[in-house]
Formats: sequence, C-alpha cells, structure tokens
Amino acid sequence: MKSLVSKTPNQNWHPNIWPPFTQITNSKPQIEVSHGKDALLFTKDPKTELIDAISSWWVTLHGHSNEYIADAIFDQAKSLEQVIFADFLHPQAKKLAERLSKLTKLERLFFSDNGSTAVEVALKIAFQSWQNKGEKRTQIIAFDGAYHGDTFGAMALGERNIFNENFDNLMFPVMRAPWPSTWLNDQEVEKKENESIERLENLLKTPTVAVIIEPLVQGAGGMNMVRPEFIKKVSEIVKIHNSLLIADEVLTGFGRCGSLFAFQKANILPDLISISKGLTGGFLPMGITLSKEEVFQTFLDDCPKKTFWHGHSFTANPLGCAAANASLDLLEMAPHKYTSLEDKHFPHLNKLRKFPFINKIRLTGTISAFDLEIDNNSGYFNNIGKKIKSLSIEKGLFIRPLGNVLYLLPPLCITDEQLEKSYWIIEQTLSEL
Repeated sequence: MKSLVSKTPNQNWHPNIWPPFTQITNSKPQIEVSHGKDALLFTKDPKTELIDAISSWWVTLHGHSNEYIADAIFDQAKSLEQVIFADFLHPQAKKLAERLSKLTKLERLFFSDNGSTAVEVALKIAFQSWQNKGEKRTQIIAFDGAYHGDTFGAMALGERNIFNENFDNLMFPVMRAPWPSTWLNDQEVEKKENESIERLENLLKTPTVAVIIEPLVQGAGGMNMVRPEFIKKVSEIVKIHNSLLIADEVLTGFGRCGSLFAFQKANILPDLISISKGLTGGFLPMGITLSKEEVFQTFLDDCPKKTFWHGHSFTANPLGCAAANASLDLLEMAPHKYTSLEDKHFPHLNKLRKFPFINKIRLTGTISAFDLEIDNNSGYFNNIGKKIKSLSIEKGLFIRPLGNVLYLLPPLCITDEQLEKSYWIIEQTLSEL
C-alpha cells in the first residue's frame, strides 16, 4: 500500500484554516484584513487599502461596518440574542416578515440560514406541496449554467461540472433548458430566447414539480444575463403548464439588478422566492424562502405527514432580523443608490471597448461584466482571472474574476470617484496583459 504524500502549501498560509473554493497548493495566501469601512478594505499594512468591488462575495450591500446596521444589531443584542422560533415569536421577525411580504406580494416566510438552504427549503416545499395534494410529481427543470448552492439539493439543481462531479451519482436528475445569455448589441438574442422557450415547453409536457430560475443574472455561472422579456415568458409558460416557479434571488435581490427584486423588472410573481446575501446587509448569515399562501395552505392538515418538517437552530435569529430590518430601512431611504448605478457603469464600460480581446459586454443594474478572449480557454479555469486579480490588488482594487469573466458588483455606497478608480485600475491592468 502506497503511503500518502503530504504536500506542503506556501508557508504563509495559516496552518489551521481551510479556505473555500481554493486549492492552496497553487494559490496565493489569504490577505489579512484589519478592518473595513464603506467600500474599502484595510489590511495589516497601514498603507494598503483596497476597493472591495465585488461586495465581499456579493453580500456587503451598503458597505463595510455600516453604523446604522451595527447599531441595530447592538441594540437588539441587549434585549434578545436568540430564541427557539418553533415556540416563540419576537418583534424583529414579525416586522421583517410583514415588510418582505408587502414588498414581494408573497404571504408566507420560512427562515433559514444561508442562500443554499433557502433554495433547499424552496425545493422541499415545492416537492411536498404536490405530494400533499395527492400528486407524485418528480421532474424538476433548471437552466444550463445555473448555480443554486452547494448543499445536495441545491447542488443537484446547478450545472454539473468539476465542482460537483465527485457527488454525481448521489444527486437526483434535473432536466435543463438553454440559458439565452445576452449582451450589448447582441443580434441573436431573440433566436436564443425562442430556442430556450421551445425546449422549456417540451419539457413541461411532463407534469413538473417546479422550474427554478435566477432572474436576470446567473451569478457564479459567469454573470450571464438575460432580458426581462425572457423571464416574463418563462413565467407565463410555467403557469400555463400548472407548475411552480422558484425565483432564486440570493444574488439578484435587494437592488442588485436595479429594482428591489429582479423578478419585479419582469413584472411577474413567482410561487416561491429564495433570498439571502444582501438580506442582512452582509452583517450576519440568514436565508428566507417566501411562498404564496396557496402553496402554504397545502401543508395545513391534521395528518403529521403533511407537516413541513424542516428547521434550523438559528431560525429567524433576532440579531439577523434586526440587521435585515436596518438594511431595508437604508434601501427605502435611498433607492437611488441601486436605481442609478447602471447609468454610472455604462460610460466606463464603453471605454473598455478599445481592447480587442474584450467581448460580450453586459450590464444589469449594479452588475457589469465582460468576457476576456485570452488563452483560448473560456470558463472558470482560465488562469487569466488569477493574474488579473493579483495585478489589480497591487493597484488597490479587489476583484475576483470568474475565470475569463471579469465583473464588478460594488456595494451601493461606492462613490463616483471609487467607481472611476476601479475601472481605471482595470484598464491599466488589461493594458499590461
């Protein structure tokens, strides 16, 4: 029997920490951050500050160390930090549930602890709701390129690739329709949308539990964007075929796409919505699944089998609810921060057209993105992303390209000067390639 050979990573890696989505044998060690303020991160080197242009994995909605949210958490911590939600209700949860129901027009909220579990909950609700009505449906439909999380149910919904192939034989089957990605001056968009809709209609001939979609933007799949018209057409077809529509708004919610929720741009109303990330302004982990009342009603019965047997220890944690309510306050006080950012991105994106290797420039709300046609390798494992990240950090900008896809998703508090500097650093970095 061969002995296992121990591979020693760079000695600057912390000996006890296992970082996410990172192969430490060929990656640079983590940068230690001392503190953050608004759109900036500060490292142990007092001379170094970085513009956090991706909102620390898309969660830091209003910027780092926002005092309004911090004060709300502090005040709540002095009165109630946690209580079992199966038996007790508290004011912050009541307030948050009422506000989100009013904003989304979905009546029922189920609290969980992150985006992946918010999707898991939506999936389980959808499956069981049909069973509770006496229908044994099994087909689930998702889209090519999708990402819905890393727990098993959410992982099964996502694109099958190297990230999850070790678990392929453990995941349930999912049917898929093409994702008609589009970009500025795309001449083929209607053709792509029609092909996708045709495939979806054929799949829906089989009674279907639910269709799950990332409205307007697929995040981890490469910031791939579609038009609101396409989302609206999907919703109409799902309704015609008597299926449920799940909107995964974990990334796209809370102003990221230029409206409070992305589904609102398409003027639709999903049956189930999963939210997280910006929900608490990035302060605390929390997920919520919103459901139409008619779906919730299928679980009301004296038969224990029809109960939704799901929960989390920290369900509706009062501190998380306080943070979420404070974040909603900020969104309501200054909606222009998310409605105006698209117009601010556009002129900077236009300047990048001069680079011949930039392709598929796209923009939705606060999110801008484009592809780099370098090294003849598209996808997450194009090493150009790591090189650009390293060069940008040296200049004062933190970005984390998705392989050959470079994107900006800044906190809403970013100043015009910081946004301009971000694009200037990107331009300088691309000029060095």
